[in-house]
Amino acid sequence: MTSDPGSAPGTPDGAAAAPSWWIYRGTGTPSPYAAPLRERLPPPPPWRRFPGTPDPAPPPEDRDESERVLGPPRPTGPRPLSPAETAVVTAVNAALLLRRPLLVTGPPGVGKSSLAHRVARELGLGRVLRWSITSRSTLASGLYEYDPLARIHDISADAAAAPDGGAPEARRPIGDYLRLGPLGTALLPSAQPRALVIDEFDKGDADLANDLLDVLESGGYRIPELARLSSSEPEATVPTDDPGRTAVVRNGSVACHEFPFTVITSNSERPFPAAFRRRCLPVELRPPDRDQLAEIVAAHFGTREHGADRELIRSFLEESAGKGGLSIDQLLNSVHLVSADVRAHATSWDSDAWQHVLDVIWQRLTETDRE
Repeated sequence: MTSDPGSAPGTPDGAAAAPSWWIYRGTGTPSPYAAPLRERLPPPPPWRRFPGTPDPAPPPEDRDESERVLGPPRPTGPRPLSPAETAVVTAVNAALLLRRPLLVTGPPGVGKSSLAHRVARELGLGRVLRWSITSRSTLASGLYEYDPLARIHDISADAAAAPDGGAPEARRPIGDYLRLGPLGTALLPSAQPRALVIDEFDKGDADLANDLLDVLESGGYRIPELARLSSSEPEATVPTDDPGRTAVVRNGSVACHEFPFTVITSNSERPFPAAFRRRCLPVELRPPDRDQLAEIVAAHFGTREHGADRELIRSFLEESAGKGGLSIDQLLNSVHLVSADVRAHATSWDSDAWQHVLDVIWQRLTETDRE
């Protein structure tokens, strides 16, 4: 290990070119640092400090999901980042230090949501929480869900089953009828940030951005159903978005300790209010180049013969340029068919069959105007 003024303390050999203030280095592989992130992350600005009491329990892991999105971790040495990659890594580190969400834009399929998985895996943030936005999404649905009808039904059933028509022996806790959503779970007071993706935010209602502003500023939220019972039930145990996990909500309120690392993705289908954009750090993802695509293919498929892959990547980039952009998934689908020997069998009966397969997979993502 060497010492270099441009590297952070404890930086491995070969990574000295990274600025010393970077915590995330864009490798997509687990960090070599022995100290957890909460010990390396500097304190937040005074206006981004939140009152939640930190829970020392580590976040849950979901390695299967991480490998599905990114491929298995590969023990490769550091490589120089391109200017576009450097801009993204710089934005990620600024978001971590300032405790601000990232507003990530770019064409479909360039890896906007997978950015959160890369950061989570490198920094040990655990399972990535995902709130997928539709036209019916509301702020409340991202925070928590409450089933009052089930509660009324159970109260009636318990009363009917009580002996001699008396009061039921035990009342079921209200927490049984609540469940925290991905946004609500991300804002629980953890000792280090959780990773959250708010995916395709521009598909939501026009008011959703304004509704989210208070949560982004306050780092917390209130559950009225629990707050109304706080005098008799000051604590409620509620299931979270993490499978099999619960959290204790006190006095009907949740306040984070560390603001979650939040990636809000947008396909730039509509503009957002200035007040919302002011509270986010913008970053634009560009389509990956040849070397980046080769790295992605290697991450998902491991050691293999790369000749066919290189040919596919070249053809893919040509098709992408002619069709206004293709997605990384479309390339991976074609590489999988090569690895499954589909190409060899296809060309054995029709010299153009493989091109027909690619035409099906590499469909244009944007609609063209019809005359």
